[in-house]
Amino acid sequence: MTSFVSPTNNLARQKGSGQAKFKNRATASMALFFSITTPVGIAVGIAIASRYHENRRTALIVEGVFNAASAGILIYMSLVDLLAADFMNPKMQSNGKLQSFANAALLFGAGAMSFMAKWA
Repeated sequence: MTSFVSPTNNLARQKGSGQAKFKNRATASMALFFSITTPVGIAVGIAIASRYHENRRTALIVEGVFNAASAGILIYMSLVDLLAADFMNPKMQSNGKLQSFANAALLFGAGAMSFMAKWA
């Protein structure tokens, strides 16, 4: 008895585990930039601390833009990277009641987090 190997499974088997493969130099440079991000941010913060007035219009606009960007990144990561795998699960796809419950729970959780943001 022969087994059917789909092109997708065959391709996944050829590429390995699905993790990105980088050369050592690229990995080292990414690790370096990742590790210096926080110290550089702290240095910039210390450098501008004497000129920063948190109630000025420009400071409020910059803070709002940064807050919006970070919130957008978090929403994207949660919806695309975390929830997509759960919602694309064959068990979820075949059960309409489970899909409805999952969507309602997602909306309830997002609403509860938005409500709690009032005090953050």
